[in-house]
Amino acid sequence: MDIADIATPDFIEVDVNERLGKVRSIFERENPKGIIVVDDGEYAGVIGEKQLINSHVEDNTKASALTKAVPKIDRNEDVREVARMLVEGDTKVAPVYEGKEQYGVVTQNDILEAVLENLDALTVEQIYTEDVVTIGERDRLGQAINQLREHGISRLPVTNGDGRLAGVLTTYDLVEFMVRDEGRQGKQDRRGDTDRMLDLPVYDLMTSPALTATPEESVRDAVSRMLENDIAGLVVTPKDDDGEVLGVLTKTDVLRALTFTEEEQMDVQVTNIGLLETLGRADIVSAITEVANKYQRMNVHHAHVRFHEHKEKLRGTPLIQCQIRLRTSHGQLAGSGEGYGSEHAFHVALDKLERNVLEVKGFEADERYRGQLLRKLNEL
Repeated sequence: MDIADIATPDFIEVDVNERLGKVRSIFERENPKGIIVVDDGEYAGVIGEKQLINSHVEDNTKASALTKAVPKIDRNEDVREVARMLVEGDTKVAPVYEGKEQYGVVTQNDILEAVLENLDALTVEQIYTEDVVTIGERDRLGQAINQLREHGISRLPVTNGDGRLAGVLTTYDLVEFMVRDEGRQGKQDRRGDTDRMLDLPVYDLMTSPALTATPEESVRDAVSRMLENDIAGLVVTPKDDDGEVLGVLTKTDVLRALTFTEEEQMDVQVTNIGLLETLGRADIVSAITEVANKYQRMNVHHAHVRFHEHKEKLRGTPLIQCQIRLRTSHGQLAGSGEGYGSEHAFHVALDKLERNVLEVKGFEADERYRGQLLRKLNEL
């Protein structure tokens, strides 16, 4: 299956000189997965919902300030390669071109709807993210926003005083709230109002109850629930529904699974690959393989390396957070760390990963999901 079968000609476009206040209003009114930005009619990039909430940029700032470079996709590109491009570009939408002309856009939802019937080969347990960040319902919105920015994520499971699931807070909730509040307060100086917003408890804004998935259910059923409710992820809880937060399953997790290959070389995915400087993909593969090879009984099916840039800098070099997550025959393993520059951050995260590998005991190998999913995808 190629993108020509699922791309849509309907999309929202703004000029690089448009005010971010209007862009925020478009997100609140239209709820797009992303907005295409053009400069004098030429494609310039994309603005996503997560970029809006993860910035302190004022409403009068031009859209160009938050425009993110996302690769153009050929209309005849393979669906699995496009899934990889969306994940590595950390975007929910990308422009689709036919020659030099923009045909339309493709979104996460377009791809997931196209492959939905084939996702019954997977269970939630096989692909969900375990190392999840949570926040308490009595914590402040300012703390929640800091968590979202620090970890580069778009949703936070919210827990009550007993540590049980109480709801979920997403970037969409925050964007909607801030746009609505702006309309109510007007355009005057609102710095005091903003400070009071940040002091509100998470409880006031979270969605409750949170939609959930269990580890045993099929990814097909879980994705269907996301699409039906127009949400980007589900909180994973035990089958007995006692409120324990096991992790989250997002549409990005599912897209990542679509990119698994049967190549002998480890399948590696790098999100925000543009932050790499001295490192290359081959260096990352080699380093992770070296760690895995120290433990002969552990097979690495897939590796995901995610880089996130902070505003702090040291002599011009930005502080980078790196997260490494492996899906192995011994379960999911992860390590994270920070450093100035992508190479430093990667090696800090790699050291943490190796320490975590040493602690793993008693996991049973289960390689069936890999072959099942690949067989299904090869039918597309």
